[in-house]
Amino acid sequence: MSEIQKTSIAANHKVDDIDFGKLFGSLVDAKWYILGITALFSIVGIIVASLSTPIYKADALIQVEQKQTGGISALVSSNMGEMFDQESSSSTESAIIGSRMVLGETVDDLALTTVVTPNYLPYVGKGLARLRHQQISINVSHFVIPDNMRTASVTLVITEIDSNNFTKGRYEVTNAQGNILFKGKTGQWSEGHGYRLYVTDLNGKANDSFTITKRARYSAIQQLKENLTISEIGKQTGILELTFTGENPAEIEKIVNSISQNYLMQNIDRNSAEAEKSLAFLDQQLPKVKAKLTLAEDKLNDYRSKNDSVDLDLEAKSKLEAMVQLDGQLNELVFKESEVSQRFTQEHPMYIALQDKRGILNDEKKRLEKQIQKLPETQRAVLRLMRDVQVSQQIYLQMLNKSQELSIVKAGTVGNVRILDKSQDYFEPIKPQKALIVKLATFLGGILSIIIVSLCAIWRYGIENPKQIEAIGLPVYASIPMSDSQIELEKTQEKRHKHQQHLSDCLLAKFNPADLSIEALRSLRTSLHFAMMEAKNNILMISGPSPSVGKSFITANMATVIANSGCKVLVIDGDMRKGRMASQFGLNKKLGLSDYLSGQKTTAEIIKHPDIDNVDYISSGDYPPNPSELLMHPRFKVLMEWAAEHYDMVLIDTPPLLAVTDAAIVGAHAGTTLLVGRFGETTVREVEITKQRFEQNGIEVKGFILNGVVRKASSYYGGNYGYYNYSYADGKK
Repeated sequence: MSEIQKTSIAANHKVDDIDFGKLFGSLVDAKWYILGITALFSIVGIIVASLSTPIYKADALIQVEQKQTGGISALVSSNMGEMFDQESSSSTESAIIGSRMVLGETVDDLALTTVVTPNYLPYVGKGLARLRHQQISINVSHFVIPDNMRTASVTLVITEIDSNNFTKGRYEVTNAQGNILFKGKTGQWSEGHGYRLYVTDLNGKANDSFTITKRARYSAIQQLKENLTISEIGKQTGILELTFTGENPAEIEKIVNSISQNYLMQNIDRNSAEAEKSLAFLDQQLPKVKAKLTLAEDKLNDYRSKNDSVDLDLEAKSKLEAMVQLDGQLNELVFKESEVSQRFTQEHPMYIALQDKRGILNDEKKRLEKQIQKLPETQRAVLRLMRDVQVSQQIYLQMLNKSQELSIVKAGTVGNVRILDKSQDYFEPIKPQKALIVKLATFLGGILSIIIVSLCAIWRYGIENPKQIEAIGLPVYASIPMSDSQIELEKTQEKRHKHQQHLSDCLLAKFNPADLSIEALRSLRTSLHFAMMEAKNNILMISGPSPSVGKSFITANMATVIANSGCKVLVIDGDMRKGRMASQFGLNKKLGLSDYLSGQKTTAEIIKHPDIDNVDYISSGDYPPNPSELLMHPRFKVLMEWAAEHYDMVLIDTPPLLAVTDAAIVGAHAGTTLLVGRFGETTVREVEITKQRFEQNGIEVKGFILNGVVRKASSYYGGNYGYYNYSYADGKK
């Protein structure tokens, strides 16, 4: 199995086996991070809530009533009432309110095709102006664009404010290219290049600018639809609520009132439209019928005068009355058919019944006409003329009655809609809900930070428990806690180095011998005493899998601790690539190991004596181009044999094995090899691969040192920190 596959298996095992105690501890460790992110999101939420444009709402109530015949309508006939009594549902009325017919009237009444927008800084300018009470505005009553343009946009810039009236002033209008179209003054028409503008007043200062846009009527109607909500209160109540939202409370109140009024007027016009149409028809026919009646009367009078006023007997009078009654009924059917045809088709049963009744009356009329033919010629002529007079008179009276009824219907039409509550804007804005925004932002920041910390804890492969190393068969000799004194010492070193001051007291074991890290190294010294009893020599090599794990720190301070026990110690900086141990002793790296191995210097010339009893030091020297080849030179073996003979302990600091092979060369001469790993950074896999590579070169790794251990709640709750908990607390005291 390849190393990549093994790493993948180890990662999957780590994800599946989640230690919730450790996860909780990670959250405790990152409490300041979580609080910081949460506070940051809260601040952002407060800023967004403060700068967001407030949205207001205005509403109105409209009642759609059921039509009932009563009052003035009761004066007209039942058939006439049925003709104009047509109910509609609330959904139908809602669709009518949202139609272009109604909303278009509002757009025209309030000139909503003209949009004036103040020019602020992008994103935050509008909110800042509102918070500072520095909002600017102008009132444009008319804006006319050239005939060949459907839409247009210009920029108006205030050039001067009237000192006597701050709502008046002068301005100039420019196009999109910045060219001046014309100049003007408030309260007067101004025009140029086909544009005409009338500005009534303004609120701003010189150099404030506005964008004036002329949009299509359809676009204005669509925007009204987007911001208008129509809903029925309750079920089948017929009460509609109109709700409109916008930035300007006064403007949205006017818009809702206009929509309500326009809807009311169209409802009245619609209900009286049929009566008006029928009335117009009757007004057109009445003169014709009256003329026909006059003509019939004249013919009757002429005939009587010529024939000495012929009178009808009883039989002829009865036939005349019957004939006139039949003609009246037939004429009534004509009116009913006209009414029914507007509501039903010819296949409807009511329409068929009218046709059947007309057929019966026509048959009766034919029968009477046959009987009249048996009368004397003089009586037949008088009867015909009198029938024409009475029928025309009856038709004229019926039409006159209908005309009066329709006039009453038209005059009494009030519609089936009434406005219950006129528009009124809400004093407080409905959006944004500032408290909710801040709460959501705070909640989101807290959740997001917790998720980030949790994911980092789950996917963090760094060693935090000695058992992780012991699981791969490598004993842990010591856990070195992170030292605050060492951090402070490094900062002091940097300052002194910048000022080119002499470096001294740079070693923690000398600067603060009671530090907990040094106490842990003393424990390591005891463990090494027994571990090196069976070693082939007294040479100890300290290496690691990767850079920056603290090898030089461990080596230098370990040498000092061993020297304090009375042993003579030699420290060799075997990292001829990036050796930094010289700074630990406050010495220069010049004249060191590389100079000896290249044959330029002798042993006596490269040994340095730091200000520490029983400690000698060989630096790395100048960085050579071939450090691995120099370590393989016989001179290195001679140096090791000489050092092992003249010192009680020899400590060698080497480069990381996973980066270069130098440590494997040095390890062949060392009796004991220890690896150093960084708490939370070095992974178990890195240590395992480093151990395998040493073993492939015939080098046994004796143990492991976990450096930079930090007291974490994740380790405490995970059950992994009791290793030096007592010493840590005691040291704090």
